[in-house]
Amino acid sequence: MAKLFFGMNQSLDGYVDHDRMTPPSPKLFRHFVEQTDRLAGSLYGRNLYGLMSYWDQDQPGWDADHHAFAVAWRKAPKWVVSSTLKDVGPNTTILGPDLEAEVRRLKAEVHGEIEVGGPKLAQRLTELGLVDEYRIYLHPEVLGHGTPFFAAARPPLRLASSEQIDDQVIRLSYIP
Repeated sequence: MAKLFFGMNQSLDGYVDHDRMTPPSPKLFRHFVEQTDRLAGSLYGRNLYGLMSYWDQDQPGWDADHHAFAVAWRKAPKWVVSSTLKDVGPNTTILGPDLEAEVRRLKAEVHGEIEVGGPKLAQRLTELGLVDEYRIYLHPEVLGHGTPFFAAARPPLRLASSEQIDDQVIRLSYIP
């Protein structure tokens, strides 16, 4: 049975914004390469899938870790929740209209960890009781506004673990 986790970089004041936050350090990026390499798959909404599909094509100037991330991302299955997308890239499937049934099927059929991408999708899955873990990569930055990590109320959470990833970032893992 698969475990669903929602994890993102977050500012001290609770926001996620890859355009405004400091880019990940080489050590943190390597952590994400290793995590992505172990994934059983990724579950995305339309918007985040659009951003992540950047990794489908090699880009000039990538270093070894960027190439490694792209290889890891490409090999893992991806499922996209969208009622408007008609075409997706390689190793990607558009899920049907019954989100709960589709995700419960994935959890039953897939073994390992499935990453949930994006606060809005995570909110929908939280409301359905389907997220097994929340991973906050806490950065020492204050953004003041933006998209919150938690898009709405969530169930009571219990700290499961913490790990310092680099000199600036700690990963906090919470479970319902």
